Amino acid sequence: MTFPASTYTQRRKGLIAQLDKGLILLLGNDEAGMNYGANTYFYRQDSTFLYYCGIDQAGLAAIIDIESGETTIYGDELSIDDIVWVGQQATIRDKAAKAGITAVQPAAKLADALKSAQSKGRAVHYLPPYRGEHQLKYWDLLGIAPQDQKAKVSVPLIKAVVAQRSIKSAEEVIELEKAVRVTNRMHLAAMRGAKPGASEAYVTGLVHSEARAGGGNLSFPIILSVDGQILHNHHHDKVMKEGDLLLCDSGAEVLSRYSGDMTRTFPVSATFTQKQKEVYQIVLDANMAVIDALKPGVPYRDMHDLSSRVIAAGLKELGLMKGDVDEAVAKGAHALFFPHGLGHMMGMDVHDMENLGEDYVGYNDSIQRSKLFGTAYLRLGRELEPGFVLTVEPGIYFIPELMDMWQAEGKHAEYINYDKLKAYRDFGGIRIEDDYLITAEGGHLLGDPVPKTVADVEAVRRAAL
Repeated sequence: MTFPASTYTQRRKGLIAQLDKGLILLLGNDEAGMNYGANTYFYRQDSTFLYYCGIDQAGLAAIIDIESGETTIYGDELSIDDIVWVGQQATIRDKAAKAGITAVQPAAKLADALKSAQSKGRAVHYLPPYRGEHQLKYWDLLGIAPQDQKAKVSVPLIKAVVAQRSIKSAEEVIELEKAVRVTNRMHLAAMRGAKPGASEAYVTGLVHSEARAGGGNLSFPIILSVDGQILHNHHHDKVMKEGDLLLCDSGAEVLSRYSGDMTRTFPVSATFTQKQKEVYQIVLDANMAVIDALKPGVPYRDMHDLSSRVIAAGLKELGLMKGDVDEAVAKGAHALFFPHGLGHMMGMDVHDMENLGEDYVGYNDSIQRSKLFGTAYLRLGRELEPGFVLTVEPGIYFIPELMDMWQAEGKHAEYINYDKLKAYRDFGGIRIEDDYLITAEGGHLLGDPVPKTVADVEAVRRAAL
């Protein structure tokens, strides 16, 4: 149990206060077999279940009665056959008590409780399913077929959960700091371990080992590649060579399940080439411009636009873009080079609460998601509030397939010097990402600073080689 019972009790009270009546059904996750039932993937509890109930164990569910305020955990204790394989564990009842929950029932009683409530006309609030097991359980427990579940989820429950989980308490920030510090060590391991002639897989192993040594695991599969123009590249089959840029996007999840998420891009050689240095500095300028502007009340979509203008202006100085910078960004021409959003919320999930729906987490009635290519992928657009934890991750990428398509269409030809892009077809990509807590004063860097200026990165690389 990460926090005291009072924390979980207050969270549930806060949730109930935002809803009218009925029951809240929270499903925990089950074990999932990789290739047969007994050979399971690394277990990961559902974050919302963990947030309100605190029990990191498979096969559980909870009902929170909005009117009575009572929470009941449903699950079965380990049999002697289980204990032979996994050892004796604390009982579900003992674990529930540490979260301020006294009512515990066998798993078989869950269906009866829900059927009784439905027979009395009571509403059952549930969240969007993101696993097949949840879809099947909703079908079995509530009689809602998988194809109908999305339309019948409880929007009031989604909004209530998002409102609570978006604001990180001091207790949560401590856990996030732990996760980001392990993440810091992961990136230093990559920066110190990469060498010409070594494989991406080798460096990936160094990064993963730091996450495990930190007591937890990865918060998402490691992105590490000399093909940094592929935004989510999980292949590690290349051998690094002199002149390559290596992009590492990775994060740690600590035992509490709070996450870190950071990106660094650095030369495989001891120093950047002149071309690499020029593009890298533009990305760093965009990163720092946003960090300096972070404060409550500022829409993060405005921060995305700020980073886009810095990138477009820098690329114009290099001769890769042209024309009016503000017009180019407003029309989306910069997205050829920066085709993703500036950042996202972070917490118990590396993309915090994304399973509840990005538009509920990252947007609101006053700020709607853009339909413009690039900006449409911005996961967080709404006004910042104290307690938000988010990533700042601008980037510049040279994606041959996208460049060829836009050039063939003559897209944004008034803003892009396509003839000069040929010299950058094999450049790759650069992303720089940091994790920030929004405070009343502005932005607070989580974790320890990891080298990101050109001089500091090159100093690490020279020492490594």
